[in-house]
Amino acid sequence: MLMRKSVLYILMTLAAVGFTACENDDTDFSDIINNHSGGGSQGGEEGGEEGGGEEGGGSEGSTSDLLITQSSSLSKAVEINWTSSAAELTVASDIYSSLTFEGSGTQVRISSSSSLTDEVTYTLSGSASKGSFFLNGSTDATVAFNGLTLTCADSAAVNIQNGKRINVVVEGTNTIKDGAKSSGKGALVINGHSQFSGSGTLTLYGMASHAFWADEYIQLKQSFTGSLVVAYAASDGINVNQYYEQNGGMLKISGIMGDGIQVNADEKYTGYVNINGGTIDISAAGAACKGIKAAGYIRIDDDKSAPVITVTNSGAGTYDDTNRKAVGAACLTSDADITIDAGTISLSATGNGGKGLKCDSTFTMNGGTLTISTSGTAYSSNGDSTYPKGLKAGTDSDALAGGIVINGGTVSVTVSGKASGCEGMESDNIITIKGGVTTVNAYDDAINSGSDMTIEGGCVYAHSTNNDGIDTNGNCYIKGGLVYAISGNSPEVAIDANSEEQKKLYVTGGTIVALGGLESGASLSQTCYAASSWNKNTWYALTYGNETFAFQTPSSGGTTMVVSAPSTPSLQSGVSVSGGTEIFDGVAYTGASVSGGSSVTLSSYTGGGGPGGGGGPGGGGPGGR
Repeated sequence: MLMRKSVLYILMTLAAVGFTACENDDTDFSDIINNHSGGGSQGGEEGGEEGGGEEGGGSEGSTSDLLITQSSSLSKAVEINWTSSAAELTVASDIYSSLTFEGSGTQVRISSSSSLTDEVTYTLSGSASKGSFFLNGSTDATVAFNGLTLTCADSAAVNIQNGKRINVVVEGTNTIKDGAKSSGKGALVINGHSQFSGSGTLTLYGMASHAFWADEYIQLKQSFTGSLVVAYAASDGINVNQYYEQNGGMLKISGIMGDGIQVNADEKYTGYVNINGGTIDISAAGAACKGIKAAGYIRIDDDKSAPVITVTNSGAGTYDDTNRKAVGAACLTSDADITIDAGTISLSATGNGGKGLKCDSTFTMNGGTLTISTSGTAYSSNGDSTYPKGLKAGTDSDALAGGIVINGGTVSVTVSGKASGCEGMESDNIITIKGGVTTVNAYDDAINSGSDMTIEGGCVYAHSTNNDGIDTNGNCYIKGGLVYAISGNSPEVAIDANSEEQKKLYVTGGTIVALGGLESGASLSQTCYAASSWNKNTWYALTYGNETFAFQTPSSGGTTMVVSAPSTPSLQSGVSVSGGTEIFDGVAYTGASVSGGSSVTLSSYTGGGGPGGGGGPGGGGPGGR
């Protein structure tokens, strides 16, 4: 191996240079950029202040020089290895003259000249408790973390300011940490398009602000099979402009005081989130914090692989002094649309006022599995309140917009808080259900729309223990599908329309079981029937033609059981159920075989909760499933 070693002593006195330790992160290095260069001019056309970038890289090191070795065996590469007292640099001879080196001991600052057009790979390894790395240039770069542990007390430990595509390669085990007094925006700062690959683990501690801050987008590539871990952040785990995209790898965020992922819009991009693969696990606990928060849309699909997303948020509510309102925490939020095409998504909010999923425009479910639970109750402060919601979409302005559209997939929502306003699925505008399986349990309305609701396909279960199962403030159209709705006690009804504003429930098709009856004045083009009685905790079978829908009644509910089907149905009570497809979290089956039981008398029904029928003390019935 041909190798030429030269020890470069970059003398920077405290008086002349001001490179005075990580305690001061605002040093202007422009006057000393050429303290050492192999002939290259000052580089970094897009670094520093460009795009909100920041100066970085203090000098906590105990020496005032850098040890640099030139190597002809490397090509377009710089290798840096940290020890407790020094950073040792090995620099490829073919780029040596195009780089400027500054620093002292464990503090390393590299700038590239404007004449350098080739991409350079910087490999970072070793360990230093008082070290930093700052890179400034105007070309694409690769930064490889390969067994690095680096802490800097008062700046970003790693700060990349190239403003171009930064390929971040993660190999081995790596830890990046700043200090509680850091003036940086994150422990890891990248001004550029950061794209992650590799199979290692990178763990970040943002002791002063965010763990990872990026002025432009972040992409976890499909080739990223490793883990990006946020172990602590005084603010957001990841705070990024433009967009966040994940195609592979594992993202794990915990110990954060702010949002898990916050994506902000800029002049080029709307601040959207694309999750096309990989795994995300976020635990948030800050007041009114968000697990994932996007200024633009959020889209989840399996373009690369079926993603698995888990967000747990225990954050309490708080009062927003600026907007003068109470606000709650949430797991997944967008100022625009949220669309789920595939994947397994689990959202849990436990704080008062907490929400599972919230978007200000349209939520669309096309496929995958979405499970949401909230367990808090209302949060009230300064005369205002915010309420737990499992899934909330649309805007409540004078001009209604957005809504909820379910075309497929599986949606399961449980809101267990026992207070008025604790609703399962709420749209400030329309709700349209065309397919999939939707299961909603709540104390207040299970499913509520601010405008019209249309059910024309799929399977829908709406169970409220204290209000309407389905409540629409416009017209409600049931044209097809399977609907099992349960209300609280009278005067609540299983399926309600806004008759006070001359709106109606229209039943023209579908299969319906309604414990609590239907809104008075409903238009029933398809014949509906009232059962002579119903018993709690009992398995029933509704049979029509060659179809059988088996369902279990709850421990309490509205007075009247109403059923309807495309052809004249029969109803049996106390049946044994076998086979079929389980739906609604195990309280119903389609295509099942039933045996035993007794026939229930059905009579013509025209609307209203009615006095007919009764809960009775019933039991599980013989052979109940």
